[in-house]
Amino acid sequence: MPVSFLMPTKVVYGKDVVLKNRELLRNLGENFLVITGKSSRKNGGLEDVMDALEGRHVHIFDQTPENPPLELVPQICSMFSNSEIDVIIGLGGGSPMDTAKAVAVLLMNPQLDAQELYDPTKYDTAKKLICIPTTAGTGSEVTQFSVLTVDGKKKGFSNQCTFPTLSLVDYKYTITMGRELTVSTGLDALCHAIEGYISLNATPFSDVLALESIKNIRDFLPKVLEDPENEYYRERLMFASTLAGMVIAQTSTTVAHALGYNLTTNKGVKHGLATAVFLPFELRHAQTSKANEVNALFDGSLYRFYDTIGLRLSVDISDEEISKWAQNTSTASHLKSTPGSYNFDKLVEALREVRDVFCEA
Repeated sequence: MPVSFLMPTKVVYGKDVVLKNRELLRNLGENFLVITGKSSRKNGGLEDVMDALEGRHVHIFDQTPENPPLELVPQICSMFSNSEIDVIIGLGGGSPMDTAKAVAVLLMNPQLDAQELYDPTKYDTAKKLICIPTTAGTGSEVTQFSVLTVDGKKKGFSNQCTFPTLSLVDYKYTITMGRELTVSTGLDALCHAIEGYISLNATPFSDVLALESIKNIRDFLPKVLEDPENEYYRERLMFASTLAGMVIAQTSTTVAHALGYNLTTNKGVKHGLATAVFLPFELRHAQTSKANEVNALFDGSLYRFYDTIGLRLSVDISDEEISKWAQNTSTASHLKSTPGSYNFDKLVEALREVRDVFCEA
């Protein structure tokens, strides 16, 4: 059976790659818009970008919140005209990079309403986009996906034109991350790799990347929690995160992501944690050789690995919420790529297991 692998983003990886690639950056345009959050001033990312773009016109939007709402995108676009900006830079975690993708589309296609981002037939062009991750988890720097909050729910869109033009990946920006963010983003990458590996859309190409990512996260996430300033450990997690992003660019994500969105939007649980807690159930229910292979990599169960990093959720979940969330998830597109059958009752079972095993409100 023929398989394909599309990843048109140019990736430059290594320490100080932003500063070492000034000409590569500057040759993309004269006018840049940097979309970021407050942390990029602390981790050195914004300073490096401004240094590399010296002499160019640079606008900065640094108010990107976690789980950004769709309404933010036209607000940012209203500050600029189509001709004012040549290149969009998404600098930060998934929230700034995903926002940057949406802004890149709307600035190139000002006739679009923000809701039309979710109709890929409405557009096929976007502004040049550079993504520079400062967390090791989202993988958004190498995917076509953007996930925003729409009417209180996380909702993703994708289009070939929203693949970044260029991705500059430097682990050094992650060294200042605290324990909570390190765990959450590391588990987000693990979810991407595992979900991509067992996905019905997986290919031999994506499988190689997924397994390498899984092994690196398994080996180095616990180590970096013990020694957070160890550059080698940080580099391995950033490498694993980017590989996992390449995986889901081919496979998309599965039911664990769809279930996790409920915990994030309704309970404020960080995305990586909210998704990871559903992986043990998904692996068990998949009943495939690949799911068994993943469990074997973790000595038979992800639960043991989660115990080593202290994964718990400080929330309570009611029976009413479980019923509502199961109904919401029953129509998610993620189910199409998920091995096993997930009806309403099975989704309720998954949610109850997470409540029983992980919640300590």
